Amino acid sequence: MAISKWTIDPTHSEVIFKVKHLMISTVTGRFKVFEGSLESQGDGFEKLKNIEFTADIASIDTNNDQRDEHLRSSDFFASDDHPKLTFKAAEFDVKSDILHGELTMRGITKPVTLEVEFGGVVVDPYGQTKAGLTVNGKISRKEFGLTWNGMTEAGSVVVGDQVRLNLEVQFVKQV
Repeated sequence: MAISKWTIDPTHSEVIFKVKHLMISTVTGRFKVFEGSLESQGDGFEKLKNIEFTADIASIDTNNDQRDEHLRSSDFFASDDHPKLTFKAAEFDVKSDILHGELTMRGITKPVTLEVEFGGVVVDPYGQTKAGLTVNGKISRKEFGLTWNGMTEAGSVVVGDQVRLNLEVQFVKQV
């Protein structure tokens, strides 16, 4: 059976993260530059393998330039030394709703479990076959070496440990 290759269409996808600030509100950020690919058996989009995703740390955007620079610094992502965030998974069955893989940030690789919702497969008006996935998860930033934190005068932490992830990704079947 032939293998089909699929790549993320970045113009119809987004990579969002959310983290608590001062433990009273949530800051939302995104990666503006990312790519990903996977393979499927035959023409369908059911049994997926060789799943790979990469985001450029330099493209981080929280709608605040000063905060973005701080996130790129050695206090957080250390983007000069670790310019990419990566995720890899060996396989995934879209009938399942759980994806197991390995996430690497700041040179540290840890297993992660993500929830996946399969949106379906369609052929667009230009004849391209596309498939959609919604991916959600939570990670501890400290497990990946992003340990910087400040304290307020009242003793509250500035940045929460838990980071919520949300990816809305559209894949394009390569011909």
